[in-house]
Amino acid sequence: MGLVEPFHSSYISEDFKKFHRQLSTCDDVTLRMTYDYFKDSLAYFLETVDTLDLLSELESQGVLNTEIHLSVRRECGAASFSSRLLQDISDLGRNAVVGFWECLYVLKNDYPHPNLLSILSEISQRGERLVEQILLDEHGHSLNPELKDMQMKHKQHLLEKTQTLVELKPPGSTLESESFYLSERYVNLIVVSTDHFRPRSQNELIQTGIKHEECFKETQNGLEHISPNWLFRWTHQSQCVPHAVMVSGVPGIGKTTLMQKFVYDWVKGEHYQRFTFVFFFKFRELNKLGEVSLEEMILQQYPHLEGQIGNILQHPERLLFIFDGLDESVHQMNFKTSKVCNDPKHMDTFGVIVESLVRQRLLKGCSVLMTSRPTRMASINIRVFQRMTEIMGFLHRDRLIYFEHFFGNKELSEKAFHYVQENDTLYTFCYIPSYCWIICTVLSMCFRAHPTITDQLMTSLPKTMTQLFVIFVSNILVNHNHKKDDCYTAHDLLSSIGWMAEHGVMNHIVVFDERHLDSFGVRNDKYIFSCFMMESGRPPNVDYTFLHLTLQEFFAASIHFIDYDPDKLQGTLDKTKGYKDGRAEIFLRFLCGLSDSTTRSMLKSHVEELSTEASRHVISWLQEKIAKEQKPERSIRDKKELLNVFYYLHESRNKELVLQSTGSNKVIDFSGVHLTPLDCSVLSFILDSCREAEELHLNSCNMHSEGLRKLVPALRTIKCLSLSKNDLRDTSCPQLGSLISNSQSLGKLDLSYNNLEDSSCVHLAAGVRNNQKLKRLDLSHNKLEGPHFCELMEAISRPTCGIEELFLTYAKLTDMSSTHLALAIRNSQTLRKLHLSNNNLEGPHFSDLMTALSSPTCQIEELVLQEGGLTDQYAPSLVSLSTNRNLKVLDLRSNRISDAAFCHIRDLIARSPSLKEICIAYRFMSEEVRRELKMLEDLRPGLKVHIY
Repeated sequence: MGLVEPFHSSYISEDFKKFHRQLSTCDDVTLRMTYDYFKDSLAYFLETVDTLDLLSELESQGVLNTEIHLSVRRECGAASFSSRLLQDISDLGRNAVVGFWECLYVLKNDYPHPNLLSILSEISQRGERLVEQILLDEHGHSLNPELKDMQMKHKQHLLEKTQTLVELKPPGSTLESESFYLSERYVNLIVVSTDHFRPRSQNELIQTGIKHEECFKETQNGLEHISPNWLFRWTHQSQCVPHAVMVSGVPGIGKTTLMQKFVYDWVKGEHYQRFTFVFFFKFRELNKLGEVSLEEMILQQYPHLEGQIGNILQHPERLLFIFDGLDESVHQMNFKTSKVCNDPKHMDTFGVIVESLVRQRLLKGCSVLMTSRPTRMASINIRVFQRMTEIMGFLHRDRLIYFEHFFGNKELSEKAFHYVQENDTLYTFCYIPSYCWIICTVLSMCFRAHPTITDQLMTSLPKTMTQLFVIFVSNILVNHNHKKDDCYTAHDLLSSIGWMAEHGVMNHIVVFDERHLDSFGVRNDKYIFSCFMMESGRPPNVDYTFLHLTLQEFFAASIHFIDYDPDKLQGTLDKTKGYKDGRAEIFLRFLCGLSDSTTRSMLKSHVEELSTEASRHVISWLQEKIAKEQKPERSIRDKKELLNVFYYLHESRNKELVLQSTGSNKVIDFSGVHLTPLDCSVLSFILDSCREAEELHLNSCNMHSEGLRKLVPALRTIKCLSLSKNDLRDTSCPQLGSLISNSQSLGKLDLSYNNLEDSSCVHLAAGVRNNQKLKRLDLSHNKLEGPHFCELMEAISRPTCGIEELFLTYAKLTDMSSTHLALAIRNSQTLRKLHLSNNNLEGPHFSDLMTALSSPTCQIEELVLQEGGLTDQYAPSLVSLSTNRNLKVLDLRSNRISDAAFCHIRDLIARSPSLKEICIAYRFMSEEVRRELKMLEDLRPGLKVHIY
């Protein structure tokens, strides 16, 4: 085949010609090797974009017949389609592969997906060096026998460290954790390329959870998806092969497990054999070191390398250093300081050594891979990292896979997953693997206690995050109580561990040592301790962390109910006001959750009576906080603060408190605040608890169909609902139809600016037919033209419909819609106000609309036809409006009506007995005609002629 001519272009660019020449000069082996190297990346790209343009171009250029591929995509899904297409291109040989690459090069102009841009950039920029890199990654460097033998020993050592994945078992089932082969149990995590490491004003778990689904929408066209074996590939943003890569992620998201998988795959020869040696360090273990040299750092961790360490470090470009957990380092490295180390034998702090490696001052040419929590990223110089990535956790399908692995029983895993999926409070944090473990653990406990689905089982299942962790802790305590340990009771442990947890939350401490345990009187020699905390390191340098940061926050909250001290609790509550990083957000939710007596009762039998005084204290604090948020005018920030308070109320399950706190509010306005499905669930709880609210404004909330589905049941008493600018699209239409049908009092509904299309009219019509109270409906700035628009108009024309005001401005209506509009106008007994501005109504059917508007049965009092595409030829039809005995306001601005239509406009004004106000565009009228029309105001008292 010849040179592909780019579609959407009248010429072939120089860049494209250069790309074509580069491909043409490649031999078959190089071309095949390059294609195979990028196959995974291409598959991801093809799965996430609309590929109709690509298929069309492949067809037109004679690369292959794409009919079968369209069928595969339609019937089998994106994954099967991409796999089939890539294999068929490969089977067809050189010309097809070249044609495919050229079509992709053209496609990047219309689909600048970062994964595609990165692939094409690497091919264009690296040329023959790319093939060398591919071979090196596959086969590695040539080594002398001694070094090769040492490499084999090193790989064997790392294999033993990384091949198993330890998974804690549910308390009560066994006292031992269970190990699985990593290759069998690892569930893929989504990693994206990002530079969004600004200071966070909200708790990092909450903020990432909120952004999670939104981010995956962006991933389709805005964020680069990074597989572990792509971390050290060419980066389009930095235009280089990176030497330093940062992987960020919230606690429990799987950073360490991802690093384990990375090392395991290297050991097995799956990727990056360009690295002759890989060294894996954890900052929490490095914290124990005093001054040390790089050589000593390596040998302390890998003593088997002692005989060859000098030779190993002679080739820095062959080395990869992995540092896990920057946020846990005792050295506050910012990668900006001037102090550096440039000698592997020089003694210094490990912080200086790590900074020097990253900044290429030590072992220039080596590669560094580092992980950190997002909270640490705001204080470092991120420019020293050529690639910044963030782990976004599990997609929906990955969460299901995790549940299946955990339960090992398809029926049980599906039952558990379905329950969690229906509870947004529980499901939101399931993007975090360790959170999935906790929730699966709790559900397995519940299912063991109640094997069949009964009311008792449903009552025992957690409804809130607080209840989830209460059940988790309670079941551990049940198991502990069987061991009859009278000297050190559960109360003793929870008290000591709780104060330590609270200290950690308030001071940003997540790693504890023996000094912390001694200070708070925590004993680590009991089984129950190991159910809550994990150990790492070897005596005497042992560190302790809670199973999950959220568990630490739960204990920090529960201690105030176990050992209530009003001064300490108030002091903590006062401190939280000063935290701008959101560190106390989940802690506060747990405090409010434990104020619920039903939730607290689950722990009573294990830790005696939990303080009711603490509950009253928290409720008083919450009431004061709500009172402060009751402002008549709220900024976006104020609204977000109020939403946080609603979360506290939701966690408390205290409907009476909701009623007391928000009962007087007739208007609830969260316009401008992005609302997730979880936010909508919380708001639904508030609305359901407080039936006094009459108006709900949710404009520009980035709300989608799932969020609307959560809200609909709580909207039955709302009289005025604004959902403008939410991009609801047609997927939300069943919920909209249900909302209109089932509302007991909805009188005003604003659905403008939502990208609703003609098909939405089917559901809207069904709702309108069943609702006699709806008086005002705004569907402006949607795309309603089409065959189903008539169904909506037919519903409005029915005697049972009470709509008085209908707004269809910028609704993409054309002349074909005039007939359907005429039906509604002629038969509606209530329609008084009709706005049809900025539609293209000119055409042969416009007369049908005018006939209906002038019929004796027409009730229209206000008609807006601004910018309707009307010219002088439609002026005679407008005169017929003078027979309408109800028309009071007529707006004809921004139409192309000129002096030639003067007599018709004059007759319309003069003959309309009820007309009070008319607006006309002056642009196409002379000054003389303008004066004459204005003089018509003298015809009747109160008549206003506005000429713009």
